[in-house]
Amino acid sequence: MACTRRAKPPDKRVMAMMNICFQCGIYRADKIIDPDGPVAICPECGYRHRFAQLPLLIVSGASGAGKSTVCHILLGRLTQVVVLDSDILWRSEFNLPEYNSPDFIDTWLRMCKNISQSGRPVALFGAGIGVPGNIETRVERRYFAAVHYLALVCDDQALAERLLRRPEWRGSGEPAYVGEHQRFNQWFKTHSSAQAPIRLLDTTDLDEETTANQVELWINEKLRDTIAATRSA
Repeated sequence: MACTRRAKPPDKRVMAMMNICFQCGIYRADKIIDPDGPVAICPECGYRHRFAQLPLLIVSGASGAGKSTVCHILLGRLTQVVVLDSDILWRSEFNLPEYNSPDFIDTWLRMCKNISQSGRPVALFGAGIGVPGNIETRVERRYFAAVHYLALVCDDQALAERLLRRPEWRGSGEPAYVGEHQRFNQWFKTHSSAQAPIRLLDTTDLDEETTANQVELWINEKLRDTIAATRSA
């Protein structure tokens, strides 16, 4: 006779293997990170487990800057990273007050840190995900060796023209939408932070393939930096 177990009520949080202690079974996303391991230490019972602390590579920019096109070009072309578009997990619930965008950010950080355990870092493409203030304050940021930011930018006129060329059903040509993303485009250009710098790539006069090549070079550069840092540690 098969043994059956009574299932526990599902937790409203998205559960992930790394957030559940292998010893006491308590869910804690805020494990203490010992960088010499790297080791994650359960705050409840002190259990220590090794994990792969890899970098997270984020490619961002306003709508129309070219990130989705570049993401599509690099899919399958890059094998040293897992290329993902953050929009694949977007749901309308993230717009509601009871969820807010931090839940969206936390979902992606949890996803990326678990994917990293396979031995390959994630190159994540998205808009709001590329604002360092949305990432650096989250509890699961601690599981990454570093977070690197690249923003695709362009002239405001070029951005408006690209948005207006999109299919009407997307609503990208509405004046309010164009203005919002022009302001977001300018935000990337004026952002300055020594703690979380953003590399800029101006795509105004670049074709899609050239832009993709430049993003690929940036990704490879950051991976080389991580390898060098690991060897010197």
